[in-house]
Amino acid sequence: MALPELRLSVVDHAKGKRSPVTCRLKCADACLGPECNTSANPEFRALASTALSRRSVLGLGAAGAIAIGLGDALRATSAQAIPGVASAAASGLPFAPIAPVASTVDEFTVPTGYRWQALVRWGDPIFSDAPVFDLANQTPAAQARQFGYNNDYLDVIADEGGLTGVLVANHEYVNPGIMFPPTGDPAELRTRSEIFKMAQGMAVVEVERDAVGGPWRIVVDGRRNRRLTVESEFELTGPAAGSDLLTTAADPTGRIVRGTLGNCAGGTTPWGTVLSGEENFNGYFSAPADTPARARYGFRQSATSTGWETWDPRFDGTAAGYANEANRFGYIVEIDPQDTASTPVKHTAMGRFKHEGANVHVAEDGRVVAYMGDDERGDYLYKFVSKHRFNPNRADAAARKQNLRLLSEGDLFVARFSGNSPAAEITGTGALPTDGAFDGSGEWVALTRNGRSVVPGMAIDEVLVNTRLAADLVGATKMDRCEDVEPHPTTGRVYIACTNNTRRGLDYAVDEANPRATNRDGHVIELTELDGQGGTRFAWSILLLCGDPAGIGQTYFAGYPKELVSPISCPDNVAFDSEGNLWISTDGAPSTIRRNDGLFKVPLEGAERGRVQQFLSVPRDAETCGPVIRAEEGMVLVAVQHPGEDGTFASPTSLFPDFGSTADGGVVAPRPSVVQVWRA
Repeated sequence: MALPELRLSVVDHAKGKRSPVTCRLKCADACLGPECNTSANPEFRALASTALSRRSVLGLGAAGAIAIGLGDALRATSAQAIPGVASAAASGLPFAPIAPVASTVDEFTVPTGYRWQALVRWGDPIFSDAPVFDLANQTPAAQARQFGYNNDYLDVIADEGGLTGVLVANHEYVNPGIMFPPTGDPAELRTRSEIFKMAQGMAVVEVERDAVGGPWRIVVDGRRNRRLTVESEFELTGPAAGSDLLTTAADPTGRIVRGTLGNCAGGTTPWGTVLSGEENFNGYFSAPADTPARARYGFRQSATSTGWETWDPRFDGTAAGYANEANRFGYIVEIDPQDTASTPVKHTAMGRFKHEGANVHVAEDGRVVAYMGDDERGDYLYKFVSKHRFNPNRADAAARKQNLRLLSEGDLFVARFSGNSPAAEITGTGALPTDGAFDGSGEWVALTRNGRSVVPGMAIDEVLVNTRLAADLVGATKMDRCEDVEPHPTTGRVYIACTNNTRRGLDYAVDEANPRATNRDGHVIELTELDGQGGTRFAWSILLLCGDPAGIGQTYFAGYPKELVSPISCPDNVAFDSEGNLWISTDGAPSTIRRNDGLFKVPLEGAERGRVQQFLSVPRDAETCGPVIRAEEGMVLVAVQHPGEDGTFASPTSLFPDFGSTADGGVVAPRPSVVQVWRA
């Protein structure tokens, strides 16, 4: 068995979001292949200037001539802040914004007054029967009992009292070239391929600390510790469970799936479970694009980066009895981190696409609403509204059982954005943005209602298994890669991170919700529900047009003077603190504004609205994931994914988090890690 070599040049991705290595391993070169969304569904009028000029976006508003003078050689340290920019307003997390860090710097940078520490790293044992991580002697059995690779979504769910809790993390994919030295030995390649299965999935790890606000430490052999891998058992729920589209030779019932793949972002539910989005699942299968559905999801008959298709028929789309295996991935996964005996589920009612994640809000009538983005150029924004109502009595066993079924039944919608609407047309019960201005309106178009399809010509299981095709038929709006989509915990407004789309204006017409051609830096949309969280009408505005205000291109920061903000590019994950501020982590800044990715705070109300402030920067080649913001404790946690991805095993470009030192003096390599930052 031979694993494919990575021979892509940076030029291939010069206008893309990521390193060519990440594009190959994480999203199977989605930005190089033919566009998946070739549907003819209508684009609303390509007149971005109408709405944006009304708010002085394209005119760039305030004095834009002042630049933050930072050269590529600049290195930010914990003592370095942006010149002339004051500390963030008084809060549990006061800080002076750090200066952007050049993309060649291999450091983890935090503001003055803060400390950082890796809480858990790739390969750290979470059970005592696992060996101490040994880069030169990895095995599948050891990896199955150790913390996995490329952690993405994370949360720490504290127990009563705040001194103990449980950490839950996704493990999205692997970087073989920096995990192992080169080899041509077939037996060794097979072993590595099996390690890849054990390194992905999810991890649940108990944590403890000495004081609230102090640093956490993991608990080896914690009673809730658990690893979910590509071999773990999952149950399918919802209307498509048992469908002929989901049956295989190994599972003729179409209800039990082995494994979860491409686990990207997620969310923690009001009832204490954790949701995980299966994103770039197509890249794990060698399957011909011989049907409209396979073509629409980006399948290819080619060697994968894991090599599983060479020895596991599940990942060979031509293997007898396994034509439907790929249909069993691409869902929202729900796990109960408190119960190691529980079977995690995949919710078909929430649709199948490249889920970045899902975040739940309790609507006014008690139903729960989950917002979801399909992370590919030209794909869509979705929401799910449950049939049943949330029971807030988490101490009651019957209530808990009821809540665990909430995402199995409900209605699925896709967003259709419209352009600038007169103020007189914007009515309803939704709270208006503080600036009183909308860039447009929109509607949630139903794909399913009451367990039935409302898409002409498609049965319910077809809608839920081939959701992209259903959304094409109803004329959904093609977006610039909706990644994380989160409702504000108190206002209910929804914030949509559109990470970028360099083909906007070429393959996709410019429109008011995606207003920039060749959108390399991405933007953030603020959406307001007009008929309550479960309704079908919304209004929206552009919150941020990301980028470097001192660079080339249009930028906008909710009207805040652009010379006073931190440069930000490629918004990915979003979160909120207890003070109502939005926090944004980025993925792709090294390839756009030539800075390391980071974490940024953005106030949403008052005079500070739109003021982007950089809180931390991750090491060279890494992506910032998570994040978890605990302003009331003076603490932040982030997942540092794929540090040093552009290096090799012999010549690493990053040595994070150990930076060249190990207890035994052995070989070191970059290790994806969960990092905690707290006030010193």
